[in-house]
Amino acid sequence: MIKKVAMVTGAATGIGRAISLRLARDGIAVGVLDLKYEDARKVADEIVAAGGEAIGLEADIASRKQVEAAVNRLRDAFGPVNILVNNAGITGNVPFLELTDNQWDRMREVNLKGTFIVTQIVLPDMVAAEWGRIVMISSSSAQSGAQRMAHYSASKGGMIALTRTLAQEFGCYNITCNTIPPRYIRNTVMSEKAFENPEMQRVADAMSAAAPIRRQGEPEDIAAAAAYLASDEAGYVTGQIIGVNGGRYI
Repeated sequence: MIKKVAMVTGAATGIGRAISLRLARDGIAVGVLDLKYEDARKVADEIVAAGGEAIGLEADIASRKQVEAAVNRLRDAFGPVNILVNNAGITGNVPFLELTDNQWDRMREVNLKGTFIVTQIVLPDMVAAEWGRIVMISSSSAQSGAQRMAHYSASKGGMIALTRTLAQEFGCYNITCNTIPPRYIRNTVMSEKAFENPEMQRVADAMSAAAPIRRQGEPEDIAAAAAYLASDEAGYVTGQIIGVNGGRYI
């Protein structure tokens, strides 16, 4: 039986932190990767204090050199990486006609190119083991669209297309790739920033009230789905969009 080693990006807070804690609770060694190393280290320390295995890692996912260094640190600590959760990303709220080339390029560079870089660096470990799990944290905006977020929605839509392509290309190695597109999730950096705008909070509350499950999501809701997709039991699930959204799709 192979040792399960995961890397979670954007793991210092919110959804990434919740996923790291959940995977560790399931007996998986976790590389907690984030731009903010001290915060990533605190999450890793929390895991170790609870009896798990973890290491804090620092990298800008859009920098291949930094990601390679972080992945090598994780390999040195625990061995080859066979679970990857691509959670790191940035967001933005700009009317389409005011969107600049730089804003468009930066969003694509982090959310899509960064995901590409991390996945390409980690995948050889999975191919060698003939076992792997890739979980992409995309966005419901990639499915429904979102006003003033064309660059963000497009980048997350690219993650969904990448998910399905990797599922086809690497399924023969028993590597699965799936995506979770969260809707409104509380207690994340992105949601807190968005909800500084009272109108955004009002819209989120109204949408949650109209959904079958009448509440906003929690990071732990996403973590539970990610843990399943990372498990042995999910070995026949690949190329899928796993909606964790309280039943509201638009």
